[in-house]
Amino acid sequence: MVMGLAQSKGATVFDAHERVLPASPEVVGALLDRLGSDDDPIWPSDYWPPLELDQPLSEGARGGHGPIRYHVVEYDPGRFVRFRFTAPAGFLGHHEFIVERAGDGAARLRHVLVLAPMGDARYMWPLVWRPLHDALMEDALDRAEAAVTGRTPPRHEWSWWVRVLRALMKRK
Repeated sequence: MVMGLAQSKGATVFDAHERVLPASPEVVGALLDRLGSDDDPIWPSDYWPPLELDQPLSEGARGGHGPIRYHVVEYDPGRFVRFRFTAPAGFLGHHEFIVERAGDGAARLRHVLVLAPMGDARYMWPLVWRPLHDALMEDALDRAEAAVTGRTPPRHEWSWWVRVLRALMKRK
């Protein structure tokens, strides 16, 4: 099951993606704990800039992916990690991965972004960053599903706008 939810509460953006995976929370949590490592099974670095950290996943680790920069402000191994944005300018907020029990032998992997865009980010978020973010998160959930099932789920088609943005960014 794939779910994407985005809404704006005043100037704050709340964007969530989740997938119920046919594996225990312990198995999915072990995937989460490898986020940013050389053998990261979730992050789709075959299609997107890799998630890189300056140390193993832990509170205080700094890094990001492409121009998006952040640091780990909270980490509960196997269950939860929260990253606070440090760039680009105007990104005030955080994003997090959460592993939850979802019934017999299943786990829900959620990615939640909470952002109060300021300055130019108020325009860049909906026009550029949100479409790219949504495509990246669905690709990440596809990778997580493949890691627990051993088979590749159908890839989500990127929208024409995501394809245009990616082509423009490649030129830079």
